[in-house]
Amino acid sequence: MLSQKSSSAEPPAENKKTNKPIIIMAIAPITKVSGTAVPIPGADIDTDRIIPARFMKCVTFDGLGEYAFYDVRFDPESGEKTDHPLNDERFNGASILVAGINFGCGSSREHAPQSLTKYGFSAIIAESFAEIFYGNSTTLGLPCVSSTRENIDILKAACAADPALEVSINLDAMTVTAGDLSFPVDMPASARQALLAGKYDPIKELLDNNDKIEATAASLSYVG
Repeated sequence: MLSQKSSSAEPPAENKKTNKPIIIMAIAPITKVSGTAVPIPGADIDTDRIIPARFMKCVTFDGLGEYAFYDVRFDPESGEKTDHPLNDERFNGASILVAGINFGCGSSREHAPQSLTKYGFSAIIAESFAEIFYGNSTTLGLPCVSSTRENIDILKAACAADPALEVSINLDAMTVTAGDLSFPVDMPASARQALLAGKYDPIKELLDNNDKIEATAASLSYVG
């Protein structure tokens, strides 16, 4: 569950050249994410493990969710399901992924965080993240917070013992709570501020500042 503040509606901006309204989708700030969590084993989980390259031959990101972690969820020879946590019915509906160190390393494919959001994840807690994966996740509104190995291991054990345990990530307080467990988490200040302000989507930022963009363009002699 995403906890978001509502934003007031504003009249649509207008493109001064076409006199047509510019449709702006409001993005509410993300202050808290709550839900059950699934622990994913292993370190250095790269983007090819998150979404194998052969499933990236698509025009849109729709449908990528069913291929998340495909090569570890299904046996490559028999096609049968493995004992991967995502195949464990106890974790059905989990919206928070708990992982180890250097999560999302490897190639810079945006398909990796896209597949995770399409699968149903709303946030990730890990020891650390690959930088490009982290940036791609933030622009999708997928908060990624980090903590110590000790805290991550304790959380993983708690979720494995009780898959119904609700885990909450509070981006205001920068804490994770799960039952009696509570520990601090880290996140780059720029990402945190963008999520809290609802300004994590760069395309929306461009649309919101259309008047300033047009004013700047009008002041440039080489822009017709």
